[in-house]
Amino acid sequence: MIYIDPLQIPDAPHDADYIFITHDHGDHFSPEDIEKIITPETFFVVPEKMREKAEKLQRRPDRLITVVPGEDYMVSGLAFRTVAAYNNIKPFHPKRSGWVGYILSVNEKRIYIAGDTDVTKETKEVQCDIAMVPIGGTFTMDAAKAAELINIISPEIAIPTHYGSIVGKMADADLFASKVKPPVQVEIKIGR
Repeated sequence: MIYIDPLQIPDAPHDADYIFITHDHGDHFSPEDIEKIITPETFFVVPEKMREKAEKLQRRPDRLITVVPGEDYMVSGLAFRTVAAYNNIKPFHPKRSGWVGYILSVNEKRIYIAGDTDVTKETKEVQCDIAMVPIGGTFTMDAAKAAELINIISPEIAIPTHYGSIVGKMADADLFASKVKPPVQVEIKIGR
């Protein structure tokens, strides 16, 4: 099982093969939720600057992987690439923090999980089959900008994230979908 930024895990399955964290904000790095899924065998992948926080959760050094933006990795058969995730003008996610999104290679598909980011030079260069991008607007790009990014990178499927709860409105998903151009398919996964 692969988890990305686990949050609000309802039970404690302790079934994570991999946990990927994009950055250390509470809605992306929740030690309480990580404790519910991590095992001694879990590979725990975090940005380099989060090493100390991650060591408190995954005590096996051989299972803690720290990453920097713009690099390729292979961990126990799972290939992935990191993409810088940051805001262009907003102060919430500065580039110097070294936070990341991930492109995971799973079942011959490249899945991009953007993390909290704006449209940047790095995000415009992403090549993927499935893209999960934030659309909430307050701390990340908004629905229109996210659609602009999707139209540039042109994945097969685009999934809007980071809206309707902490930030953004449920209607942002419809706005996003209306601005994404074919042949990209938009799949809305957050319940209404």
